[in-house]
Amino acid sequence: MMMRTILLAIPVLLGGCAAQDAPTAQKAQNSKVSPARSLNMEQLCKDQAAHRYNTGAKKIDVTGFEQFQGSYEMRGFTARNESFICSFDADGHFLHLSMR
Repeated sequence: MMMRTILLAIPVLLGGCAAQDAPTAQKAQNSKVSPARSLNMEQLCKDQAAHRYNTGAKKIDVTGFEQFQGSYEMRGFTARNESFICSFDADGHFLHLSMR
């Protein structure tokens, strides 16, 4: 009788362990923004970085574009290999430039 109770309790105990899911981290999604809008955002990012780093916009390279939940980020480098990130809201409005 005791052995039967233990055997019946094992699936219940193991089921409780399997039901616990690990939290998932917020990951970047593929961007679904129009080409014209992304080009405008890229130019604004280059202009902001050029102003901040006291260089010409032609010497700024944008190397990455990611969409997050409610925002966008563009990564880039200057000709002097200084890295930065431009952040935009969900509507594509410039938020800030982070120097890295």
